[in-house]
Amino acid sequence: MSRIGKMPVTVPQGVDVAIKQDQISVKGTGGNLSLTLNELVKVTNEGGKLSFVPANESREANAMSGTMRQLVNNMVVGVTKGFEKKLSLVGVGYKAQAQGTKLNLTVGYSHPVNKDMPAGITVATPTPTEVVVKGADRQRVGQIAAEIRAIRPPEPYKGKGIRYADEKITIKETKKK
Repeated sequence: MSRIGKMPVTVPQGVDVAIKQDQISVKGTGGNLSLTLNELVKVTNEGGKLSFVPANESREANAMSGTMRQLVNNMVVGVTKGFEKKLSLVGVGYKAQAQGTKLNLTVGYSHPVNKDMPAGITVATPTPTEVVVKGADRQRVGQIAAEIRAIRPPEPYKGKGIRYADEKITIKETKKK
C-alpha cells in the first residue's frame, strides 16, 4: 500500500466532511470544495479521521489511494487555512493593481492587460510589483498564478517579466564578437 495513502487525514474542528456515493465534499470557514471519488478507493470516516483503502490489490488502486488521500488533505487544508501564491514583477515600469475581482497589469505591452479572477480566488497587490493569489482550492490557485505568469514570463537575458516569488532565473550571457 502507498505510504501516503496509509496516513489518515485528520479533520479539524469546524470542518464538515460529507461522503456520498460518488462524491466527497468538505465544508469549512474558507468555503466548500467537492471531489468526485474514484471507484478504486474506499473512503471511511472514523472519529474525525478519514482513511483511504484501495478497493483491490491492483497497482492502479494502490496509487489512486495515495492520490485521493492527498487531494482530500489539500481540500481540508484549503477550507481551514487556504493557499496562496506570490508573484513578483521585474522590469522598469512593470506594475500590478488589484481592483475587486480584476487584476490590471502594466508589463511592457502597448496596452494594459486585465485579468478577471474566478469565484473563490482573491488577488491582492501589497506593493505595485507584488501579486498575491489566494484561495481554498490549491489547483485553481496554482493555475491562476501560472496564467498570470504566462502573460509576461521572465526572459533569460535581463530577467524581466512576471515570476514566482521563490523562482530563480538563470541569466544567459550575451553574444560576444
